[in-house]
Amino acid sequence: MVSTRHRRSGIVPPHILERLAQHAPDDIKQCVLETQRANEALQRMRLTAVTALPEAADELRRTIYDAGHTQDLPGRMVRREDEAAADDREVNEAYDDLGRTWRFYKEVFDRNSIDNHGLALDGSVHYGRHYDNAFWNGREMVFGDGDGRIFRPFTRSLDVVAHELTHGVTEATAGLAYQDQSGALNESVSDVFGVMTAQYAAGQTAAEADWLIGAELLTDQVHGAALRSLARPGTAYDDPTLGRDPQPATMAHYVETRQDNGGVHINSGIPNHAFYRAAMAAGGYSWETVGPVWYATLNDHRLTENADFAQFAGVTLANAREHAGRELADIVSQAWSDVGVTPAEV
Repeated sequence: MVSTRHRRSGIVPPHILERLAQHAPDDIKQCVLETQRANEALQRMRLTAVTALPEAADELRRTIYDAGHTQDLPGRMVRREDEAAADDREVNEAYDDLGRTWRFYKEVFDRNSIDNHGLALDGSVHYGRHYDNAFWNGREMVFGDGDGRIFRPFTRSLDVVAHELTHGVTEATAGLAYQDQSGALNESVSDVFGVMTAQYAAGQTAAEADWLIGAELLTDQVHGAALRSLARPGTAYDDPTLGRDPQPATMAHYVETRQDNGGVHINSGIPNHAFYRAAMAAGGYSWETVGPVWYATLNDHRLTENADFAQFAGVTLANAREHAGRELADIVSQAWSDVGVTPAEV
């Protein structure tokens, strides 16, 4: 079963939308205001939790729908599993990236879909008009087309799709509460598994990867590389309209705020950077070195839903010791130390 009790705003965080609502040209402001209104409506929705069918097979099952620029979900069915490509780029991108994310979890962690019980993966494209976001709503992936000036269509980025689907994995495992440090961990886990999915699909080592989230989303009119950088939090973008990336890389610059559920999209830069440093120090492929430690942590009963950074770090360190040995445990310990987090005893 996939819970829907933790409400999220999608891959584009509230602080970016608020900045655009104040500083973007009038036509973009209108797109952003419509996006914010749609997000608020989604926050109020009470969705029924999704349970996989008892007879669900251990195989990939995808269905893509076209919302037709409305907010009525799921929309018209346009492509199902094993059907030929559609005459619609966004349909095919959503179909392909749902498949890549499913295969990553299956082939790397032997996980049977998001809930580990064969949940079918559905996606709706062309949601709303110029909707500047993409999200997992507990039942399906939903993609906006972007405004065309700041954001491209949200089907463009595999790590964004994997990020959002990983929220479903977190709901089905650790259930990290979407508030303060546990909420920042929730966001960080999605970023970490999002970049690992993209690295796995591209066959990239940690050293070869760009460690960016949403690099394909920003148009050429934006001065920036992506929405977030795990390698260099706080440097993903610096643009007169979009603003400057506010993510800290260490606890020395932790942001105290009541906005965005306690800064979940901002302070996630700290555990993000810890993972990056550990993966780089370990070398090779991140999904083979540090990735299994993070995945084991999500499934570890010692991790509580209200975990702070210290507890999460402590459970990662324990898993590294228990499953990977002293060398990797020392690497994980050093990575947390580098970002100013002292692992708690677990």
